[in-house]
Amino acid sequence: MAALPVLALLLLLCWGGPQAAGQKRKEMVLSEKVNQLMEWASKRSVIRMNGDKFRRFVKAPPRNYSVIVMFTALQPHRQCVVCKQADEEYQILANSWRYSSAFTNKIFFAMVDFDEGSDVFQMLNMNSAPTFINFPAKGKPKRGDTYELQVRGFAAEQLARWVADRTDVNIRVIRPPNYAGPLMLGLLLAVISGLVYLRGSNLDFLYNKTGWAFVALCFVLAMTSGQMWNHIRGPPYAHKNPHTGQMSYIHGSSQAQFVAETHIVLLFNGGVTLGMVFLHEAATSDMDVGKRKIMCIAGIGLVVVFFSWLLSVFRSKYHGYPYRYVSS
Repeated sequence: MAALPVLALLLLLCWGGPQAAGQKRKEMVLSEKVNQLMEWASKRSVIRMNGDKFRRFVKAPPRNYSVIVMFTALQPHRQCVVCKQADEEYQILANSWRYSSAFTNKIFFAMVDFDEGSDVFQMLNMNSAPTFINFPAKGKPKRGDTYELQVRGFAAEQLARWVADRTDVNIRVIRPPNYAGPLMLGLLLAVISGLVYLRGSNLDFLYNKTGWAFVALCFVLAMTSGQMWNHIRGPPYAHKNPHTGQMSYIHGSSQAQFVAETHIVLLFNGGVTLGMVFLHEAATSDMDVGKRKIMCIAGIGLVVVFFSWLLSVFRSKYHGYPYRYVSS
């Protein structure tokens, strides 16, 4: 009977020894991975990865950190304009985290370029770029871990909100100083001051109703076309189909839009407005009858054509909309 405690102790040592050694080895591997990532992050906020690095530091356990990966195609021959724009915002987000006082090894930002890690794209069955995916510290990525680029845009602020939702890491986005706005304001003030100086006491131009109406009209057209959406969401200019290479300038959803779509809608609204102005002038001006008829026909033509195109854009975004004017 005295031999039983000794035997139990030997069994415990035999069982716990390999398990403890395995746990220690796991901790050593994790420490090496974290130290390597921290070293890379200290040199570059966005860590560039190929297939081997991705499999070792993102896919393979152990891992107690999250990795935000941007899958992109930045090489010039890929002609991915959206990739370059998204990369700029992604760099701003990563730099804001890297140089903040709250920076820890809880989350890292990485990038896989198609020309450097095409095997990763194949592994994940990915056929479009840019794409943002969060690889959480525990488990596999879920549906919400893939960023909805077409809906939310790629502005750094939107990416930061998504990162906070998926990782509980709040990043305060700090953008590099942009002097374009102050310079434009200074230039405008200089022009106004120059006009006041040259005109002297004659300031009748400030009371010109046509001039102020034109300025107000430009502002209204810009706002109704969706410029504020672009400023807030930061959508891509257009979308290129990776399979066919076809460019899309109108977003197929009513919940999003492209920058090019804003310009198109602004042009169409401007055409309709110009047509209405022509019609008004044809009805109220003192010109001879022939010129008024020409202006009336031109106004009707502008309204019909551009309003028809506006309805076509509306139908392409709101599927099932039953009405059209001239073109479908």
